Amino acid sequence: MQARFHFAFLNIGHFLDHFFMLVFATVAALALSREWGMGYAELIPYATPGFVAFALFTLPSGWLADKWSRRHMMAVFFIGIGASSVLAALASTPFQMGASLFVVGLFAAIYHPVGIPLVIEGRDKTGIPIALNGVFGNLGVASAALVTGLFIDFSGWRSAFIWPGIISIIAGMIYFWMFCRPGALEKIECVGTNKPGAKASIVLEKQVLFRVFSIVFFSTALGGLIYQSTTFSLPKVFEERLGDMAVSASSIGGYAFLVFALAAFSQLVIGFLLDRYSLRYVFLLVSALQAVFFAAIPGLTGVAALVVATAFMLFVFGQIPINDVLLGRVTRNEWRSRVFASRYIVTFSVTALAVPFIAWVHANWGFDRLFVILAISAAAIFIAVSMLPHLRPQVVSAKQSAPAE
Repeated sequence: MQARFHFAFLNIGHFLDHFFMLVFATVAALALSREWGMGYAELIPYATPGFVAFALFTLPSGWLADKWSRRHMMAVFFIGIGASSVLAALASTPFQMGASLFVVGLFAAIYHPVGIPLVIEGRDKTGIPIALNGVFGNLGVASAALVTGLFIDFSGWRSAFIWPGIISIIAGMIYFWMFCRPGALEKIECVGTNKPGAKASIVLEKQVLFRVFSIVFFSTALGGLIYQSTTFSLPKVFEERLGDMAVSASSIGGYAFLVFALAAFSQLVIGFLLDRYSLRYVFLLVSALQAVFFAAIPGLTGVAALVVATAFMLFVFGQIPINDVLLGRVTRNEWRSRVFASRYIVTFSVTALAVPFIAWVHANWGFDRLFVILAISAAAIFIAVSMLPHLRPQVVSAKQSAPAE
């Protein structure tokens, strides 16, 4: 029972992690541009410090989790990101907002190299647990636009930072009391663990392992560009393209929530497929359909734009668990946080660079050009994944579970 509560807290943490990282995207598009008299392209670069910190502190977080305690790091995450969100609500200048978002990003960097290894720790089949955890992360993305839009309309943009921050601090205190007190850790037993000494893993030769990691990091980089470009800019895309369908901050946030929430559940389908079919074929299908729908959206408005946006977000979110499942299969628990941190530092470095990139493309050419670039990126992922070897897990002893050295 306690293991299930722990898994629930890990899911809540993933929700909050993505939620806090995207509050400013909606605030900038729908409130601060009017209040501070700045254009969208001028404002969104102030989100960059947060995404830089998101990338910069990922590897130290993974190292500290491996050396100290993953569960104590999760308590730090909940309390720290909540407090830094409250700090962001006090900003009165763009510089202060950028500095506050840097602190938000610092604590947000903890989750992925710490929470994801906790999700898969001791499990045979990791597809569904990672996918379910991913659904919560993407519901955080979805809720950021909706909840922030509602706060803007009814109580002001500062409340969009304050109240979620307080909730996160309270969650952190409960997490610490339940799972970090002396004697609490040994009470937690993973659900679905293998028999002692056995573990589902993939044994790879060094050359093949290098090819797998190369493909993972290449697809991670381009996938990070795709993910950030779509999740960060979609509220602004809807403001420009939905016309009379979206006339207020809450309606724009509502459409973004609808698209993100529907797309989030695609991860459960992908997780199911990953546990039963070739990861390579699933990955090829997802990347191909991304390219198709990105290529289809330029020029579309109204209902057509909404439908195609929903379609490409299904496969943007669907790709997220694939690399995590792959890394979980080829890495040992003792150094898993550092491997995941390495993957996510690539992702978040690209997402940090993507914010000014979005501003530059939008200011010069608009979103149609951005979607063409994303279609090309998805096609490049398809080509890379076509070179991925077929990987099938086998049960081996703990000593054999490490990749060949």
